[in-house]
Order: sequence, then structure tokens, then C-alpha cells
Amino acid sequence: MTTNAYVAFLVIGVALVMLDGLIIYQSGKRYLRGSYGDPAAGASMTWLVTVLFHLATLGVLALLSTIDIGGSDLPGVVGRLGVLLLVLAIAHAITLSVLSRIRGEQEAEAVINRPRQRVEPEQRGTTVTPVPGQEGRFPTASPSIEQQAPYTTP
Repeated sequence: MTTNAYVAFLVIGVALVMLDGLIIYQSGKRYLRGSYGDPAAGASMTWLVTVLFHLATLGVLALLSTIDIGGSDLPGVVGRLGVLLLVLAIAHAITLSVLSRIRGEQEAEAVINRPRQRVEPEQRGTTVTPVPGQEGRFPTASPSIEQQAPYTTP
């Protein structure tokens, strides 16, 4: 492959990697905005993941540029770009799964750390109708049918 084809592959490859990284950063920043509570923290985590994406894919781009694919200039560049696009798709999917996992962990942590509120049932009125001679909202015993008084033990 000639120098012009080599440079063309590197320029097109770097442009593709940077464009994909920008898309990941912009969408990841919005995706993680609410999960940290602080938008700056979500943007910071997205930036770290995006930098890792750039470093990994630019490294693969450098390695792909040294592999001999195709005989002449144009088929070689097109073949390398095809392999690069496949690698970018895999790297993009891995990056999205990392962002998804980060968001899932943050949402789980928010649920665990949420203060628990005990809800007491609200008592309105008496539970049962009180019998004559037994005052209060919650009578302790029902009257016997014969005596119309609270139960007694034998």
C-alpha cells in the first residue's frame, strides 16, 4: 500500500473513531444525567468511558494499518475500513453495555439508600361497635349473648 493510501486510511479511520466517540459521549451524558443525582458526575463518568473507547479503538486502528489486506491501494483501504467498521461496532456495543451497567448500579444504589418511610394505617372511628359498659375505640371482648356483659372465665 502506498503512503497516500496509508494516510487516507488513517485519516478516515481517526475521523470515524472520533465521530463515534462524540456520539457516545453526547448520548451517554444524557443517559447518565439522572442516575448520579448530579449532572456533572454523570458527565464525568461518561467522559472516562469515552476516553477508554477512544484509546482502545485508536489502538486497534494503528494495528489494522499494519496488516496487509488486498493487493492494490483502493481494495486495501476499503478492506481495512470494513474491518475497522466491524471493530467500531463491537467497541460501540461494549461501551453502551458499560454505560448501561453503570446506570443500573447507580439506580440500584439509589433504591437501597432511599430512606424508608413507615406508613401507619390511619384509624378513623372505632373498629367495632362498642357494647354498653365498654368504652373506648377498641373493646377487649364481646359480650356473652345470655348476660350481655363481657365474657367471664369459669
